[in-house]
Amino acid sequence: MRKYTPLTDDLYDYMVQQRSNADDPLLDALREETIKLGDISGMAISLEQAGFLTFLVGATGAKTAVEVGTFTGSSSLCIARGLPAGGKLICFDQADEWTSIARRYWKAADVDEKIELRLGDASKTLPAFKPASPIDFVFIDANKDGYDFYYESLLPHVRTGGVIVFDNMFRHGEILGPVEKQTIETRTIDELNRKLAKDPRVQSVLIPVADGLNLCQKL
Repeated sequence: MRKYTPLTDDLYDYMVQQRSNADDPLLDALREETIKLGDISGMAISLEQAGFLTFLVGATGAKTAVEVGTFTGSSSLCIARGLPAGGKLICFDQADEWTSIARRYWKAADVDEKIELRLGDASKTLPAFKPASPIDFVFIDANKDGYDFYYESLLPHVRTGGVIVFDNMFRHGEILGPVEKQTIETRTIDELNRKLAKDPRVQSVLIPVADGLNLCQKL
């Protein structure tokens, strides 16, 4: 018996309205500015992901967080909101053009003091990354072919019980298509989903939020 409810547009609209702080003018303004960028705006997280990230950070009691892939800042803003006073979010991204938008909204949301932005190619900067304290929470939403590398680079720094969240793990359903027609990014995501399910270092669950989130807790 398959027990799930397919989302219609009306049901989706109902869902995103039935959450804490659904009326969020600042996040709405950021979304509107991001949409005006055109097709690339699809890189931003969805409304339900926004609330879910803040919830997860708070529920896990995270004080130190890392994000790989910041774009215009929706996810980082939501993660920072979930951190306590004195908490720290370190963001890795290589695009000053997009993160300059993020910095404006971090300041407007009064979370800029919690966030440290490290610009550059994460494949080169992460290997040398040495956090001041164990990481409690990680969100990975960057180039898909780099996901496994980011995972392996950060996992040693994540505390036992810490959480790692990967975005776009359904690839809009492309992971179920013929292998010969899949992009390298889709093949990489499929391989990572299967790897995480069997990785003895973590407990993982793949859930149907937006384009699929894979949540891992370090054991």
